[in-house]
This record gives sequence, structure tokens and C-alpha cells, in this order.
Amino acid sequence: MSLIVDEEEKLRIQNELSVHYKAILELLGEDSEREGLLKTPHRVAKAMQFLTKGYSEDPEEVLRSAMFQEEDYKQMVIVKDIDFFSLCEHHMLPFFGKAHIAYIPKKYITGLSKIPRVVDIFARRLQIQERLTMQIKDCIQRTLDPLGVMVVIEAQHMCMQMRGVEKQNSLTTTSDFTGFFQQAKTREEFMNLIKHQR
Repeated sequence: MSLIVDEEEKLRIQNELSVHYKAILELLGEDSEREGLLKTPHRVAKAMQFLTKGYSEDPEEVLRSAMFQEEDYKQMVIVKDIDFFSLCEHHMLPFFGKAHIAYIPKKYITGLSKIPRVVDIFARRLQIQERLTMQIKDCIQRTLDPLGVMVVIEAQHMCMQMRGVEKQNSLTTTSDFTGFFQQAKTREEFMNLIKHQR
């Protein structure tokens, strides 16, 4: 769901968020009027708007804005090691890592920079890694209608590192795929191509 807002509405939401963050500080036992915290509610409100700006952006439109007809190339197009940062919807703590994406064109290709933009748009929403993986895959499949799409995401979750089990070196990997990537040989080729050299 996208929430498109103009600048005036954005400012109104920012001010309202600031009021709530001030109340949160006070509920936590802080003095919201002390010097170091005077502007904190406003800063946090602005930061949260930035970290969730994906709600007001259309990832399909981003792909369509640089979509070119290309009937000859039928091999994998891979964009790997795409850095992303997101917020876990369960604790609103960061999770971050890298996305690796491949698609096999049928008729259309898109500008290479648009793939990372799609990742950013979906990542800049309250997320879980599994949904993020599926949303990126579905968006590319729906918009470009390729012969197949595969998405692999590797991420660290601060909700596991800062709280709860407090496991510092755990890495979560998710994947999803369509079309030609349902063939084990094609998936294996992709995984070999994105493998990090030690």
C-alpha cells in the first residue's frame, strides 16, 4: 500500500510524530526538556519519515521509467551485492545486508540502476525479510514479464543482535524465484555467480 503525501501533509505528519516521540521519551523516564533532547522528537520524526519513505514511491513506475525492448538477449542479467537497510516490523529495529537479483529477459530490460532502486523502495517500509524478498521478485516479474526472476537476500537483524538471543554473527538468507529459475541448474548457475570469493 502506497501513501502518497504532499509537502504540507508531510510536515503535518512530522509534527504529529514529534509530539508522540516526546511522549515516548517521557514515558521512558527521560526529561524531554533537557538540552540534549529538546530537538530529539523532531529529529526522530524526520528520520522515521526517511526510513519509511518507500510507502510514497512506486517501484513498478521506477522500472517502467527505463524499460527498453530487447528481444535478442536471453541470458541472466544479474545485479548483486545491493546494500539495503530496513526496519523490522516486529520491533522496529534495523535489519540490513545485501540483495542479489537476476532476471532473464523475454522482451524487455530495464536500466541497471533501477533494480537497486526497487530494493530501496521496498526496504524503506516496515518489513520482514521474507516479504521483502517476495515483493522484489513479484515487482520485477509483473513489470518486466521476464522468463524468470530470482532474488536472494542476506541480512543481519538487530532484533537478534541487540536483544532476545543476542547472537552477533548470525546471518539470515532468504530466496524466491519464478520461471526458468525453477530449474535447479539455472538456480545453481546464479548462486555460483553471486558467490563471494574468499
